[in-house]
Amino acid sequence: MRLLLLEDDPILGQGLRAFLQAEGHVVDWCRRVDQARALSHDPFDTLLVDWQLPDGSGVDWIRSLRAHGNRTPALVLTARDLLTDRIHGLDSGADDYLVKPFEPEELSARIRAVRRRSAGEAESRLCFGDIALDLAGRSAWRDGEPLTLTAREWAITEALALRAGRFVAKADLEALVLGMDGEVSSNALEVHIYSLRKKVGRARIENSRGLGYRWVTSGD
Repeated sequence: MRLLLLEDDPILGQGLRAFLQAEGHVVDWCRRVDQARALSHDPFDTLLVDWQLPDGSGVDWIRSLRAHGNRTPALVLTARDLLTDRIHGLDSGADDYLVKPFEPEELSARIRAVRRRSAGEAESRLCFGDIALDLAGRSAWRDGEPLTLTAREWAITEALALRAGRFVAKADLEALVLGMDGEVSSNALEVHIYSLRKKVGRARIENSRGLGYRWVTSGD
């Protein structure tokens, strides 16, 4: 997944980014609200937002996103643990609320949970005809046989499967897989998708000029 981490504490920010990257996520780390605001139109899978930042409130930024129609799942990460704070954060548009200090493993599980809910799924295992995916274990099977996917192939699979049935523009898919720091050649995405199609089936990933790529469900 591509995650936006809005956290001004350098030690916590570095630690969380390293942990989440080790889990295979793409993490864009911002230390100020204005930096995050500059990325508001970029595609992300989940937002991880500290409440109190040097130039404003992360919760107010989430509220602004919701007011402008942005529904990207958001988790508030904060030391504020009063019931009134939790209620305010959730009522402002956050999907979950995690009080510091917390274990990175719990954060990772909560990210998966809010992303599943956003995709309309209750479990981490997704099934599409002969293809099964385990989001938690980052594993895939075809007809019950395990598939060996590269890190980029899994990132593409995850990004498309969590948006199953919807077209994802090529530029958005590149951003979800690589983040703002990634460099991509003009045909790198097509090369990875070509290889991925040989593993999951060509018909599973549809592309349409001008629309992008779509993960085809069994009912399509």
